[in-house]
Amino acid sequence: MRRIAQPGRPAPERIQWAEARGRAFSFMLQAGLPLLEAARRGFAEQGFASGVLNMREGALGPFAYVMPALSVTGENAAFYSETFRPKGITRLRTGAMTLGQRDRVPFFHCHALWTEPDGRPSGGHILPEETVVAEPFEVDAFGLDGAVFAAEPDPETNFKLFGPIPSRATAASAPSRAYALRLRPNQDFATALEVFCREREITRARLHGGVGSIIGARFVDGRIVDPFATEMAVRSGVIVSDANGALSADLDVALVDYTGVVAMGRLVRGDNPVLMTMELVLEVEGEGRRAR
Repeated sequence: MRRIAQPGRPAPERIQWAEARGRAFSFMLQAGLPLLEAARRGFAEQGFASGVLNMREGALGPFAYVMPALSVTGENAAFYSETFRPKGITRLRTGAMTLGQRDRVPFFHCHALWTEPDGRPSGGHILPEETVVAEPFEVDAFGLDGAVFAAEPDPETNFKLFGPIPSRATAASAPSRAYALRLRPNQDFATALEVFCREREITRARLHGGVGSIIGARFVDGRIVDPFATEMAVRSGVIVSDANGALSADLDVALVDYTGVVAMGRLVRGDNPVLMTMELVLEVEGEGRRAR
């Protein structure tokens, strides 16, 4: 399996996780608000300070983003491009967001694919400080109670990255058992989720959110993305067990590589290692729902 050397020593625990309660819901992002504030308000109205969401469409403008890029200094295994600010309205195709805290204030990590005003397909890492919702659009969210994603320095990658930490429960309506996860580099995306579930005797789980990067990509239809630096958003994902109890993760993703090529599809199990990080929430299914 492909591997990219990171600048720091690998952490012994390869999955950072926190158990919580949670709830899926949908809400409208309000036009005219910065994307960060629109997302924060949507979660706060449901009683949540942190969680994840998925976008199927939407309009943004003003809009600012960066793409994956090669590292110039060698201080990181890969880095970011210059900032792009297309003029006009950019139309989202698909995307995912992690909402949490950075320096104790709301912040997000968001990857997406979109069509720019000139018709060019593109994708990358949306900048929260400069991006505004141009038209109202609906998103699918999952709020966390008892855990929060917080940005902290990560010695292994030499970045400040979101990771889940336990937080005080707020008694929000959160009937589902959930795990907030951060997968560390150089482990297969699907296999890591399967092992995590197997160790906790979870036989079925649904993935919410999903923001991170993998080392190139291998799709089940045979397509290959060779450039190693990518920005990825998960479109959908489930972990299920077969009649013999074997678990398998079915992951449908969208990504852009550092050459600007975009790709979408289902990932091959066992051959798609994490590059920098992968943030997501697993909702345990099949246990029945009960209120706090």
